[in-house]
Amino acid sequence: MIQVENLTKCYGQHTAINQLTFTVGKGEILGFLGPNGAGKSTTMNIITGYTSATSGSVKVDGLDILKEPRTVKAKIGYLPEFPPLYGEMTVKEYLGFVGDIKSVSKAEKDECFEKIVDLVKISDVWDRLIKNLSKGYKQRIGLAQALIGNPQILILDEPTVGLDPKQIIEIRNLIKELSKEHTIILSSHILTEVSAVCERVIIINKGKIVAGDTPENLGKSLSASSKLALRVAGPKDQVINILSKLTGVKELLAQGVKEPNTIDILITAEGDIDLRRPIFSTLSQANYPILMMRSLDLTLEDIFLHVTTEEEPIEEVS
Repeated sequence: MIQVENLTKCYGQHTAINQLTFTVGKGEILGFLGPNGAGKSTTMNIITGYTSATSGSVKVDGLDILKEPRTVKAKIGYLPEFPPLYGEMTVKEYLGFVGDIKSVSKAEKDECFEKIVDLVKISDVWDRLIKNLSKGYKQRIGLAQALIGNPQILILDEPTVGLDPKQIIEIRNLIKELSKEHTIILSSHILTEVSAVCERVIIINKGKIVAGDTPENLGKSLSASSKLALRVAGPKDQVINILSKLTGVKELLAQGVKEPNTIDILITAEGDIDLRRPIFSTLSQANYPILMMRSLDLTLEDIFLHVTTEEEPIEEVS
């Protein structure tokens, strides 16, 4: 759906982004991450046609943004970090104004407004002045304006900034719902939100891509080994004896007793071996139930810090 090839943007002697190349598939939710000044906003501005690149190209649905700007822009809905709202307008007036700018006909406007209002849940503030609305409603209205014209692509820059936990969950669920009909690029500093909704992430630093994959695969590739935390209902010595005989087990470490008649164990696998199925099968045959099993691969926050700082490699979590 989106093809970015060798994208470079220079401001005088400063290179904001340097030879960026990536693709975004149809219906995908891509997390686009990086520290402040890394080039995220510059990249998004070029993709949306707001600014031009020094070199390289951006194609949307096979169309070059520079050669066919009007057609490409009609395929993109953009929610910047600070939504372009007019406080003296009512919600109805503002969205009508946006529809006019996007050259949406009255018939199309009436049809899409009904759908959008229901989707982002703003019917109860339809006739209210925007300046009197909460931050959560303003974000929803910003998202509504991005949806006018039914664009195939949504680019969302910090869509949950300043929201309370309940509002964040609502926006997160809305983004997941929108992905059924739209391709989405999501930029956010709230990495737990990115982990919750994005299928793949790209991390840029100093204008270059430094990592790109699913959060799970990035965690595994940056860890020297995979670790699992287990809680097993059974005697310590017998459970450890059984698990130590599994092929691929590098290290076993008892973590103590957190519940009566159980043992917590930390298991380190050799290389990229996945021990989950062998562990389940072996312990079930021994009639020792697994009460808890969770991966201790690097979190997205660990990965982000690892690839965007010039420090020694971070320790594996335990």
